[in-house]
Amino acid sequence: MADNRKVWRLRKRPDGDIADSDLEFVTEAMPVCGEGQVLIAVDYLSLDPTNRIWMSDMEQYMPPVGIDDPMRGGVAGRVVESRNDSFPVGTVVSGLGEWATHFLGIPPFVGALPVPDGIPLETMFGSFGGTAWTAYCGFLNICDPKPGEVLVVSSAAGAVGSLVGQIAKIKGCTVIGIAGGAEKCRYVTEELGFDHCIDYRSQDVGAELDRLCPGGIDMNFENVGGDIMEAVVSRMRHFGRMALCGMISTYNDGAPETVPNSWTNILMRRLKIQGFIVTDFAAQFAEASQNMVGWWAEGKLKTREDVRPGLENALTALGDLYTGKNNGKLMIKVT
Repeated sequence: MADNRKVWRLRKRPDGDIADSDLEFVTEAMPVCGEGQVLIAVDYLSLDPTNRIWMSDMEQYMPPVGIDDPMRGGVAGRVVESRNDSFPVGTVVSGLGEWATHFLGIPPFVGALPVPDGIPLETMFGSFGGTAWTAYCGFLNICDPKPGEVLVVSSAAGAVGSLVGQIAKIKGCTVIGIAGGAEKCRYVTEELGFDHCIDYRSQDVGAELDRLCPGGIDMNFENVGGDIMEAVVSRMRHFGRMALCGMISTYNDGAPETVPNSWTNILMRRLKIQGFIVTDFAAQFAEASQNMVGWWAEGKLKTREDVRPGLENALTALGDLYTGKNNGKLMIKVT
């Protein structure tokens, strides 16, 4: 085993867009495995919108990454040294780790990752792990879909949005996606089976919503925030439901987020708007993975992973996530 590891460390908190100088890629001594710990060689690093939140000193669902600490991230890898009898060497694991070639894992922040025959590790980790849990649990618990209802999902070609729309079709809903660019819209409708997709780069989102769903919207799965969120919320029907998963369009603004302009509509139409973090539904993770894998095996659901080579490219790849240049679940192939 190597004597050193490579790791990204947070050197300063971003002001607006993440700058190259905000993180540093360094080589350092391999960490020493302590009692109860396992040393994990990272195979895949997940790049997610929440990475930007973790870098910021703001109210959030867990402490921000400390200055000079390793950058936090979702990972999958293999145990290469163990001082924990529950995780022998060779165990495939996933969980919360570091932007590094190796890191010390401590249960329950990491756990064994079952990989069924016929499913690549990158798909099981990338599309059927945290991404699937977010889509399945957030949509079904908060939006509570009924056959025939209308769902709008933003970032529809993204990792979570693409799964939400497909789940909604399985549940008998009409699905309208919002995505950036003609190719992404084509993918969403022709390959994933959404009923419609609005290209926010070339179309007026509000006008298209009026045309496609003149009777209003029952459900919104929100990933983007900003003007797109406002356009959808203002067109929701009485007793509509909105799952607020993220607001990626605002994460690099460096300014306080504004409140919705639609408070009167929220009141008068009795809308339910609920923010959530995927860990709120931890008790359902096994159910979510099982059902999502089952739908995938039956041909009812498709996934797409955008895998970039090299841990040294993580920061550049993360920038693509915030500008919509990724195609599917964005990950780094580390080893």
